[in-house]
Amino acid sequence: MKVFAISDLHLSFSSDKPMDIFGACWDNYWQKICDDWKANVADGDVVLIAGDVSWAMTLENALTDILEIAKLPGKKVLLKGNHDYWWSSLSKIRTSLPEDFFVIQNDALKLDGAIVCGSRLWNMASQSEDDRKILAREKNRLILSLQKAADLRQNDEKILAMCHFPPFDVSLCDNEFTELFERFSVDSVIYGHLHGKDCRAVKYLEKNGIKYYLTSCDQVNNKLVRIL
Repeated sequence: MKVFAISDLHLSFSSDKPMDIFGACWDNYWQKICDDWKANVADGDVVLIAGDVSWAMTLENALTDILEIAKLPGKKVLLKGNHDYWWSSLSKIRTSLPEDFFVIQNDALKLDGAIVCGSRLWNMASQSEDDRKILAREKNRLILSLQKAADLRQNDEKILAMCHFPPFDVSLCDNEFTELFERFSVDSVIYGHLHGKDCRAVKYLEKNGIKYYLTSCDQVNNKLVRIL
């Protein structure tokens, strides 16, 4: 089993919200992703999608986008992003998803040789009271998910943690989140959210034995990132 990751697809098959208004890197981007996906992913492989899947406002409309992803090979694991406004009732989402689609929320998923967990996180730079409350809530959700992953780990399965927001600020310094990943022996962390031609984010970082991957599609040339 191979594991790949990508994020920030911002699909809009059910709405008129094209991404090419944000620059040439978004021209025909979904076709580029599909071409790379089909060239590299087999039915037994896994693709992690770390948030901002769809611009849809309702689950019904989001399913139009999700069904486009379902046409591609492999199992898909989704995490909520800050623009996934359609993401409401977890039970309704899970009963509506196509075959071989999974979502992570306050839990973890065991696959063949790997365990996937994670939390959306939030903007770490903001000092507003509301944002600090959201970040604290996301930390608790991350701990729940990491604990579930630890419970599922029986042998030497790799623990892969997904976030939507970066788990550190621009300084890349240790913080309460990187310490959690280390405490729970996470192998790799996948995140997205960062965009733009002027984005200077580090796309790959190995920190205290953990591999960190930025997977925003416009930052990785609309290609899947190989994790395992």
